Amino acid sequence: MKNIKINQSLINLKKALQRLEEASLVSENDALKIDGTIQRFEFTFELTWKTVKRILESEGIIVNTPRETLAQAYQIDWIQNEKTWLNMLEDRNLTSHVYSETEANQIFDRIHNSYVAELKKLYIFLDKRTSII
Repeated sequence: MKNIKINQSLINLKKALQRLEEASLVSENDALKIDGTIQRFEFTFELTWKTVKRILESEGIIVNTPRETLAQAYQIDWIQNEKTWLNMLEDRNLTSHVYSETEANQIFDRIHNSYVAELKKLYIFLDKRTSII
């Protein structure tokens, strides 16, 4: 049975993922929509790693940073494509500190082509896993 905080985290994450997926389908020629998609990605990535951290802690595994959380999730096979996840973390950090139109377009492409699918896959895994613990 899910605890209340984990359940709320998963509800929030599901909503954020739906909005990110919707945003990732916009035309690449619209800078404002690309920027909005990137902002939704930032928010969704933050919710994802914090939800993973919360679930890990409920299972007795303590992690503190996004990188530690992803490394642990990979080690215990919650995520399979570590490189993609580390790229997501790097892109999340880039979008928070620097803005370049070229980088924004590249990040948008990665969000559209791989990040949304990886985020959804992890969400589905976490939702199923927490329903049995």
